[in-house]
Amino acid sequence: MAEILRMDSDDPADVEQIWTTFVPSASVLRIDPADFAFRWRSITFSDLSIVRYSLTAEVHSRVQPEDQLFACRLVTEDGVLRSRRSIIDPGAPWATDSAQVEAEWNGTAEVSALIFDRMRAQDLARRITGDDLLSLRLTSVHPRSDAAARQWVRAFDYLMTSAMAAEGDELIEAGLARHALTVVLSCFPSTFSSAIARDGGGDGAATVRRALAFIDENAHRPITVDDVAEAVHISTRGLQYSFRRSIDATPTEYLRRVRLDGAHRDLRNGAAGDSVSQIARRWGFGNSSRFNSLYRQTYGRSAKETLEGD
Repeated sequence: MAEILRMDSDDPADVEQIWTTFVPSASVLRIDPADFAFRWRSITFSDLSIVRYSLTAEVHSRVQPEDQLFACRLVTEDGVLRSRRSIIDPGAPWATDSAQVEAEWNGTAEVSALIFDRMRAQDLARRITGDDLLSLRLTSVHPRSDAAARQWVRAFDYLMTSAMAAEGDELIEAGLARHALTVVLSCFPSTFSSAIARDGGGDGAATVRRALAFIDENAHRPITVDDVAEAVHISTRGLQYSFRRSIDATPTEYLRRVRLDGAHRDLRNGAAGDSVSQIARRWGFGNSSRFNSLYRQTYGRSAKETLEGD
């Protein structure tokens, strides 16, 4: 179950307390209580914390994760960010799983962060690549390019909004956690990059048939494409390649199709009191407008018309 935390504080002691709860390696070297304001919003799943906060003060802080993968963006008019090897561009996202990063600012800073358990992130990266020996490490604190930096910013906004709307839906949470890690590992150089470049292998029709059967039987559960790949003993990349060759669709597209069919059945046979949004969420569709658009494209009528028997 997701945990949502909201805090508005005028006590400087709250800053380090909450920082170290989410990032044990974080420390506040200096904080001036004059003109202080702290506003924190976060949502935590089993594999991921999504954080957005603002802090007004004169601050000197440091982070050096040991058991976490930490991706962050700090926006302030008067501040400096640096690792031991380089200066980090103001307003640019950065990431670390071991490198020390220090931040200093005087005024207001707006901070966005994605925080992963490092071993769980490595397990997920291994499933995606099919490389059971992958040792996941970031190789730079800087994004690959300006385009990658912009991608991270857009993805964070999407993740924060979607996570707050998920309301404990395991299907949506699992998908968001996978998407968040994929975004970070796509935007920042890491050992994941070379592993994903290798073919995951496996393109037999038998593998695809087993995958289709697994999806058909489990689409109502909070499964992801990684779970499908693991169930049929192939890498996620290999599964995607096999699907494209065999049925000219991706595993994600097929899983969505099966879930739409399930929602369609429930709408036609809806019990009294069922709503379109409840049925959509039951099948992993957290965005009602997106669900309604997909439903109309697929079935030629609105979900509400189907539920009401029009």
